[in-house]
Amino acid sequence: MKQPLAYIHPEAKIAPNVVIEPFATIDKNVVIGEGTRIGSNVTILEGARIGKNCNIFPGAVISAVPQDLKFEGEDSVVVIGDNTTIREFVTINRGTKSKGQTVVGNNCLLMAYVHVAHDCVVGNHVILVNSVQVAGEVKIDDWAIVGGLSAIHQFVHIGTHVMIAGGTLVSKDVPPYVKAGREPISYAGVNSIGLRRRNFSNEQIRDIQDIYRFMFQKGLNNSQAIERIEAELTASDERDEIILFIKNSQRGVIKGYNPDNS
Repeated sequence: MKQPLAYIHPEAKIAPNVVIEPFATIDKNVVIGEGTRIGSNVTILEGARIGKNCNIFPGAVISAVPQDLKFEGEDSVVVIGDNTTIREFVTINRGTKSKGQTVVGNNCLLMAYVHVAHDCVVGNHVILVNSVQVAGEVKIDDWAIVGGLSAIHQFVHIGTHVMIAGGTLVSKDVPPYVKAGREPISYAGVNSIGLRRRNFSNEQIRDIQDIYRFMFQKGLNNSQAIERIEAELTASDERDEIILFIKNSQRGVIKGYNPDNS
């Protein structure tokens, strides 16, 4: 159903059963998949690729040019997966020549006033709570939840199944399966409740806790902790993912909580 009061560029490729409400604007070079609903006053600009069964609420702006002074008008896109909900006044910017695309995965929820900047990669089943602000080239892995009013520094990597407290300034990489918060951001334990909800066994959760005891609670630096983990703990998918994340960190990994910093 396409409302006569909406503007739809004739070159936009829109599946026949997409619902477009009044006063929406859809530019050229846009693709929208089956079953998606576009709310009133939504603006979808050139380069948007929106999947199936998405729900985009009033006032959202998708695929505006990046707020990056190095952007020179190059072709780039925003790719949004299937079954993703984008609430009121969310803004998602196109990529730049750095990566060429900004990606939001399947089954995500971006609550009101979230901003996702250029060249970010947001995985599947991610929740960004109200007013989360994500700077350029951030990577957020599957099943992460970022609490409201948090600000994520450019180039930060947030691991899978992470839970970040509301109002957190995320300036360092956050490894998989943990909770993080405080100022400065620091480790606040394993996200055991989230992991149980996603069918991790008690044994898997205990193994993850053992890994992070070496990382954050024994006074070791990262190299020492990894050496001990590899020598003393049984290999597993979770162990190997954590080690690889830490070894590949570009901005440095968050630290354990130090009450002297509070």
